[in-house]
Amino acid sequence: MKRLLFIIIGLVALGVIFAMAPAKRKTAPRKKVEDKKVYLVHSDRLHYDQYQNGDAQVLNGNVHFRHQGADLFCDSAHFYQESNSFEAFGHVKMKQGDTLSLTSDYAYYDGNAQLAQARYNVVLRHRKSTLYTDSLDYDRMYNFGNFFEGGKLVDGNTTLTSDWGEYHTDTKQAMFYYDVRLKDDKLFMTTDSLFYNTQTSMAHIVGPSNITSGTSHIYSEDGFYNTKTEQSELFGRSVISDHGRILIGDSVYHNATDGTNYAYWNVVYNDTVNKNMMTGDYCEYNDSTGYAMATKRAVTIDYSQQDSLFMHADTFKIFTFNIRTDSVYRKIHAYNKVRAYRTDIQAVCDSLVYNTKDSCMTMYKDPIIWNQQQQLVGELVKVYMRDSTIDHAHVIGQAFSAEQLHDSIHFNQISSKEMKTFFVGGEAREFQAIDNVLVDYFYTDEEDSVVTLMNYLETPLLKMFLKDRKMERIWTSKASGVYYPLNQVPADKNPLPGFAWFDYVRPLNKEDIFNWRPKKEGTELKEIKRREPPKRVRKTHTPTPTSVEPTPTSTPVEPTDSTSHE
Repeated sequence: MKRLLFIIIGLVALGVIFAMAPAKRKTAPRKKVEDKKVYLVHSDRLHYDQYQNGDAQVLNGNVHFRHQGADLFCDSAHFYQESNSFEAFGHVKMKQGDTLSLTSDYAYYDGNAQLAQARYNVVLRHRKSTLYTDSLDYDRMYNFGNFFEGGKLVDGNTTLTSDWGEYHTDTKQAMFYYDVRLKDDKLFMTTDSLFYNTQTSMAHIVGPSNITSGTSHIYSEDGFYNTKTEQSELFGRSVISDHGRILIGDSVYHNATDGTNYAYWNVVYNDTVNKNMMTGDYCEYNDSTGYAMATKRAVTIDYSQQDSLFMHADTFKIFTFNIRTDSVYRKIHAYNKVRAYRTDIQAVCDSLVYNTKDSCMTMYKDPIIWNQQQQLVGELVKVYMRDSTIDHAHVIGQAFSAEQLHDSIHFNQISSKEMKTFFVGGEAREFQAIDNVLVDYFYTDEEDSVVTLMNYLETPLLKMFLKDRKMERIWTSKASGVYYPLNQVPADKNPLPGFAWFDYVRPLNKEDIFNWRPKKEGTELKEIKRREPPKRVRKTHTPTPTSVEPTPTSTPVEPTDSTSHE
C-alpha cells in the first residue's frame, strides 16, 4: 500500500515539473545575408608594399575579380580589400551575363556602391547596341551608364552622338544632351535633347530638332520618330517641308516610306512654288503622289497676285499628274458651299475644279461672280488664267449679267445663252453675248446723273468694247430695239426674264466666306434638259429558214443579208 502511494506521489510531482518547464520557442528563419564582398579569383603575381602602394595589394598578370554575378579582368590592379574596391589597369573588361560587357584602359570599381568608373577608350556593349566614349560611370545597382566627355551610341544602322548622356541597360533607353546628332542610312537629325530606345528604335524629341530625310525636312520640338519604319508623330506646331511645300499643324503624322502626311488642328499647307496656301483643322498630303486634302474650316489662299484670293469650301482636294516630270499639272477640287473673296472679285457656287494644265477654273451649280457693281450668273462658268491674272471668262447656259447703277434702283441687264469676257492686264476690254440676246440698258444725264431713258434690244450677237471700265463702243448683228422713257417702260421689258440681284449672298470680306447663305427659294436656275443625239442601235439579221428543201438537182443558195452592219 505504501509502495503504491509513493508511485502516485512521484507521478504527480513529475507532472508538475513538466508543467513548470518553459515551452520551446520557435525561431524565425534567418535572412540570407547578401554577399557584397569583392573576391580576387586569380592573379599571376601578388605583392604588398605599404610604403609605395599604401594598403593596396598589387596584382599583376591575368587578374580576375568577381562580384555579385559580374566578372572583371585586367592586366594589373590595386586591390583595396578593406574598402572593397580596386583599380584596374590595361585591357580592363567587365562581363555581366551574356548581354553586357564593358571594356576600357582604366577603371575604378567600388564594390559597396557597385559603381564602375571606366576611362579611356571605353566601350559598353549591351545586346546589339554599343556605346563608345572616353569617360563612363556605370552603376550596376541601377543599371545605367553616364558619359560626360562625348559619346557615340551605335544601334544597328543608327548612330547617336552627343556631348554627354545616359544609357539604361534595363529599359534600353538612351538620353542624349547637347549637340545631339542622330544618323542612319535614310535620315540625319540634330537637336539639343533626345531620348532614344534601342529596343523599339524610337527617338523621342524633347527640344528644338531638325530632321532631314531625302528631300524632306522636319522641324519639331516635341514628338516621336521611329528610325526603322521612318514614321513620326510630331506635336507643338511641327513643320514638314519638301520641294517648296510646307505642312504645319498642332499634330503631324509623317511616314517617309510612302510619303504620307496627316495634320490636325490649325493646319497650314503652303506651296511656295505655286504661291498658294491651304488651311483647315485636318489636312492630308502625300509627297510621292502629290495628293492633298483639307477639310474642317478649309480655306485656300492664292497669293500669286498683289491681292490674295480667299476661298472656303467643305472640302478641298488636290490631284497631281505626271509628278516629277516636266509635264506635271494639278487639279484642285472644291466642293460643297464654295465661297471666294478678293477685294476686286467675289464668287459663290456649289463646287469647282481648277486645272493648272490649261489654267481653267470651272464653277458648277448656280455659280455667281461679282466684280464691283456687276453680277454674272449662269449654269456653268469657266475662268481662264494667264500668268496668275484672269485672261477670259466663259458663261454657258442661262447667262445673265446685271450691273447696278449708282442710284441702286436701276440695273443694266443682258441675258443670252452664252457670254464671254476678255481681259487685258486684269481689266475687262471686250464683252460678248451669244444667241438669244436681250438687253436693258439705261442712259444717264451727264449733268445731274439722273437716269432718263432705257434701251431695250434684241439681237443674236452682241459685242461690247470697254475702256477704263466704261463702254467705248458696241456692235450688234441684226438688232432690233426700242428707246423708252422711264415712265413708259413696259412691265415685260424690265426686268428681263431671269433677273435677280443676289447681294445678300455675296461674301463681304475674307472672314465672311465661312458664312454660307443660299439663294432664296425659287431663284435657283432651273435645269434645262439638253437635246441628246439618238442612240445608235446595232441591228442584227437572222436568216429565216425555209421549209422547202432544195431538190437534189438544184444548187443550194445561201440567204442574202441585205442589212448593213456598222
